[in-house]
Amino acid sequence: MLKFKDPSCQFTILTLVLLHSLSSQCLSRSCSSSSSSHLRPPPIPILPLPSSPQLKWQLTNMALFLHFGPNTFTDSEWGSGRADPSVFQPDMFDPSQWVRVAKEAGFSRVILTAKHHDGFCLWPSEYTNYSVRSSPWRKGGGDVVLELAEAAKEAGVDLGLYLSPWDRHEPFYGKTLEYNEFYMGQMTELLTRYGVIKEVWLDGAKGEGEKDMEYFFDDWFALIHQLQPEAVIFSDAGPDTRWVGDEAGVASSTCWSLFNISAAKIGATDPLYSSRGDPYGHDWVPAECDVSIRPGLISSEDIQVLQEFAHIRSSIFSHNLAKDAVIKASSTRGSINSTQFCPARVIEEGIYTYWAPKENTSKWVLYLDFKQSVSFNVLQVQEPIHMGQRVAQFHLYSMNDGKWEEVVNGTTVGYQRILQFPKVESLKLRFVVDKSRAEPLISYLGLYVDPFSIFSSLPDMRSNISSKSFFNGSQVLHQVIYNESQVSNL
Repeated sequence: MLKFKDPSCQFTILTLVLLHSLSSQCLSRSCSSSSSSHLRPPPIPILPLPSSPQLKWQLTNMALFLHFGPNTFTDSEWGSGRADPSVFQPDMFDPSQWVRVAKEAGFSRVILTAKHHDGFCLWPSEYTNYSVRSSPWRKGGGDVVLELAEAAKEAGVDLGLYLSPWDRHEPFYGKTLEYNEFYMGQMTELLTRYGVIKEVWLDGAKGEGEKDMEYFFDDWFALIHQLQPEAVIFSDAGPDTRWVGDEAGVASSTCWSLFNISAAKIGATDPLYSSRGDPYGHDWVPAECDVSIRPGLISSEDIQVLQEFAHIRSSIFSHNLAKDAVIKASSTRGSINSTQFCPARVIEEGIYTYWAPKENTSKWVLYLDFKQSVSFNVLQVQEPIHMGQRVAQFHLYSMNDGKWEEVVNGTTVGYQRILQFPKVESLKLRFVVDKSRAEPLISYLGLYVDPFSIFSSLPDMRSNISSKSFFNGSQVLHQVIYNESQVSNL
């Protein structure tokens, strides 16, 4: 966890990765207008499907995790639970600044450590004296959660809360019934005092040699959903979102939102299973990918890092080159004159419009023809996940000297897949879905130029290297292997 040295910026930033938004208008340049008033029904969704809160969570794309508490003042990652409450005195506390920085950098949600492992509560809990009430801040009358909730509501930013199951302060931690009642009492306080909560974070973190403790997770989950029906619950094993299995910001190249909750246990889930998901899973539990900017305390100057991050994203994704193409498909669901599922739908932002191929076919191809050659090094693909996750393997090809050459391939898509590769220039492209759990549905196809990528300095790599290799788990032709951690920090 990372903390600001400057008290006006005392929080840890943990970036949760996801992406993009919602739209509705159809671009019909490459789709003829419909001559019939009868629409073809959408294809049958393939189970499992996301709930409404899960869909909304996915569409918010990114969140900032704010780690704030006595640790900020004692320079420790995991507090002991023995720090005197007097150390907590954030005289320059300004939650409006936190929210403003988050919103300006493109984050639509902030998640606060209402209580970390040290057991110190950032709200005046009625169940313990180890809280802001015992600190000199605001003469014992402060409430960090309340002030952040008000700032977030005013800015139109969603709020999430983290309540650590492990509590190193409370003496009855380890007494199963007594502590579970205590924990649920605190959870009730948090979920009934501060308005709408959109995400609740839990984990199984606990130091070696600590007391054995059975958590009543099913009771906790039922209480959270009862008190905050719009909230998603994050943990190693869901039930709504799952930990990706690392804190490096890296998901597996194959990452299914399908998952079997029965095969996972909070605090003891196989990281590989968490990262990959399960193509045969019965539950919809998408992975949440988290990463710190860097270890240890950070200074207020690191706000600039977030601003630069926003600038980089805007620079890359502001113009989709695919919108300059005439897009055709191997087949289209419904009438030949219908625009409902036409291939041009894939350049409309959002997941609720999509290209659908004709049913009972096995050739699933989108063709992109440009009037002038285009250069790009980023591919973005999205599925309409409200119809289920389908794609299991795909390729992108470019036409060069009359021959199709593979640019990049991947496995799963889900809500969004973004791939980088050496820069490609072509007049004609072909996006092929090779394997799918049902007829594939593609809601968005994006082609972009990333001028910041290490690949941008390798324009001749495709002609200089003939061997196959892999980048971020996806096969890239004519490319050498790069250190994954180096690339993930771009």
